[in-house]
Amino acid sequence: MRKLLIAANWKMYKTPVESTAFLTSFFPLVKNNTSTEIVLCPSMTSLPALVDAARGKTVSIGAQNMHWLAEGAYTGETSPTMLTAIGVTHVLIGHSERRQYFNETDTTVNLKLKSALAHSLLPIVCVGEHLNEREQNLTADVLNLQVSVALEGINPAALGSLVIAYEPVWAIGTGRTATPEIAEEAHKIIRAKVASIAGSDIAASTRILYGGSVKPDNAQTLCCLEDIDGALVGGASLDPASFSQIIANATQTA
Repeated sequence: MRKLLIAANWKMYKTPVESTAFLTSFFPLVKNNTSTEIVLCPSMTSLPALVDAARGKTVSIGAQNMHWLAEGAYTGETSPTMLTAIGVTHVLIGHSERRQYFNETDTTVNLKLKSALAHSLLPIVCVGEHLNEREQNLTADVLNLQVSVALEGINPAALGSLVIAYEPVWAIGTGRTATPEIAEEAHKIIRAKVASIAGSDIAASTRILYGGSVKPDNAQTLCCLEDIDGALVGGASLDPASFSQIIANATQTA
């Protein structure tokens, strides 16, 4: 049984004060929820404050990015050891905005995934196609390539904590959402590719999230599907009431 996971990606929003204020309002709304893993991914500057505020609560804190090396002369970067030192437990890898605006590639995603696993961080690896790729019927090709390169050279035994987030790039921040049928089809492609690389047992236990304009009114419809194990939520996660309602609605299917 795959435990539902709902993660908030706050992108470049919220100061440390705003982040802790969010948790103060949000946690009472979800404190009785035991069937869902909840992860908040704030900006780097808010990580220490939010880790402290979340101690003793059933909410985990994740980073939006990291470098794959433990240290080095890489101005502006944050290492996995820096994240674990302050109590961060999860990390997003290869979000479409990182790929689009900061030139991340499938190869750097692979390096970051290896590093996250080596440092006992729970990785949420993002994959997904652009609109032109979908219109050219290349979705399966894109997803298979992204998953294949991401997992290249990794011992299947190390992939027990792996989470993959399918985010159709054409649905991120646009208000457009993949239909349940489109989302489920993509998730099946991803799970089949994981099975071909790491075996059916690993594939069966790997959680695959949907990300792309997830809101309270579509969370239940999406998360009730067989191969969708939760959501990576952007804009709708910035408001405590909205995000808690997404979790409540998604949990009705768990």
